[in-house]
This record gives sequence, structure tokens and C-alpha cells, in this order.
Amino acid sequence: MSVEIKLSRPNRVYSPDEPLEGKVITKLSSSISHYGIRLTVDGSVNLQVRGGSAGVIESLAGVIKPIRIVNKSIEIRSSGKISSGTTEIPFSMILRHPGEGNLEKFYETYHGSNISIQYLVTVDIVRGYLHKSFSATSEFIIGSGKAELLESPDSSELVMFYMTQDTQRHPLLPELKSGGFLVTGKIPTQCSLSDPLIGELTVEASVVPIHSIDIHLVRVESILVGERIVTESSLIQTTQIADGDIRRGLTLPIYVMLPRLLTCPTVLAGPFSIEFKVTIVVSFHSELQKLHPKSDPRTPRLWLAMETLPLELIRTR
Repeated sequence: MSVEIKLSRPNRVYSPDEPLEGKVITKLSSSISHYGIRLTVDGSVNLQVRGGSAGVIESLAGVIKPIRIVNKSIEIRSSGKISSGTTEIPFSMILRHPGEGNLEKFYETYHGSNISIQYLVTVDIVRGYLHKSFSATSEFIIGSGKAELLESPDSSELVMFYMTQDTQRHPLLPELKSGGFLVTGKIPTQCSLSDPLIGELTVEASVVPIHSIDIHLVRVESILVGERIVTESSLIQTTQIADGDIRRGLTLPIYVMLPRLLTCPTVLAGPFSIEFKVTIVVSFHSELQKLHPKSDPRTPRLWLAMETLPLELIRTR
């Protein structure tokens, strides 16, 4: 016997104000009796603290009690029989009724490093003590509700940034300090998740040849553990916008696609928060770089110049 949940939408994306619809598909070699078919929806914020990030007790526990968002169950078929062959049983479940009091806000689905927001739908075919019950589980994706959508940010509102040896919190190559370098550009600090991150960058001067220019998208996850807040940053993706030494004064476009599920609208909740940053990294040709080819590009080095800006992500109409 096989049991499968087939949702009505191939992309599995639903708003909390929409019904979750689909079919339970069974494939049997012979008919079976059952005591009911139940459908359960469970959504939660799962938190964990990595060893070394918190105290001894939290490091041993590792996982903090999840924050329940939704837990609902309905019977889609009462006790009876399921015939042999393929049977399709349709279902529809309202996730959030208008005006209904919920335990927690419906946050968007998010798969992070220490924080994950996940929604699962499970079907159980109950067959009693003498027979094995059957079940299947599928993940679906929650997006923002219509009332939570914001207006698209003004694309003209870009923040100016510049990079010199004096803006760095770590030392650079000695020849850069004597000869100097200057990188200027514009980038937004608020971006819609449905749009790319668009800006521009210009290398005004650099006495040392440039090896690469990359844009790092970084998530900053914070969890309240007791009376302390444990914060950890991790790299989501890297987008290279220049390879090799480029002509001085040439304006380069910044165009970064935001990955679904690995990003979500910026969340500032009580027990946890999910924020984002964008880091512009300019690496220079250096013998030192060749000696450390596998070093973490986020770690300050003599041959790396960095500029980090906050990035608020929103879901727009």
C-alpha cells in the first residue's frame, strides 16, 4: 500500500488566509477497512543553539522548545473501506479563519541555519490495533497574507557607500595604504523578496590589481536563551559581479537574485529575530592570497576590503 498527499498547487505556496487544498491518493493491491482518515496541519518555528554559542546547559540540549504557530486536524473520511487500485480523496482545510485568535503569527516559510519555520500536512489512515496504520507527510510553503503585504520600495532610494583603507576595521596590504584605493557605489537597504537586489559599484582607484568583487548575502539569526540573546551570522549566497582587474572609473551593475526559502521578510519577534545584511567584498591580487586559497571569504584578511550594510527584506503587493 502507498499513501501520497498531492497539493492543488505545484509550487506548494499558500497564504494563511487561503484554504489548503489537495488530494490524498492511495494505491492498494486489495481493499482495506479503516477507522477514519484524518488530516493534520502543523506549523512551528524551530530553534537550535549550536555548541559553543551558549552556556553548557544549552549546548547540551542543542534544541530549544519549538514555537507553535498552528496545529489543526480534521476528519476527511469517516470509518469505512478503501477499494483496491487507485483512490483519490479530496480535502480542503482553512488555515486561519478571519478574526480567529491564533497562538502565533503566521510567519513565512524559512529554512535557516539555527532557525527554521516549517509547515507540514500529514494524513493518517487509522486501522486499529491489529493492523498497521498508514500515514504520509508533505511540506507546504506559507507566504504573507494580503493584509501583510507592503508597498514596493522606491527604487530611487539607494544608499551611497564608499570603501577606502580608512573605512576598514582590519589592516590591508601595505601597498594599498601607501598607494590608496577607492570604491564607491549605491545599494538599497530595503528590498522586495520578489525583486532582485539592484545597485551599482565603481572602482575609482586601486594601486593593487583587483582579483574579484563579490556580493555576500548574510543572514543574522538571534535567539533568546534564558536572559541572553544568542546571535549568529551565516552566509546565504555569494554573487560575483567582477572577475579580474577592471578598468578604473567603470560603473558595474549589482544584480542579485534572492533565494526562496533561504530568505524571508525580516522578522523581529520576542523569542527570535531574522535579519539580513549585504556585504561588498573586494579581493586583491596578492601572494598571501595564494597561500590561503581556501580561507573563508567573510573573514577579514589583508587582501580583502569589505563594506557591510543592513538589508531589510519585505514582501510586497
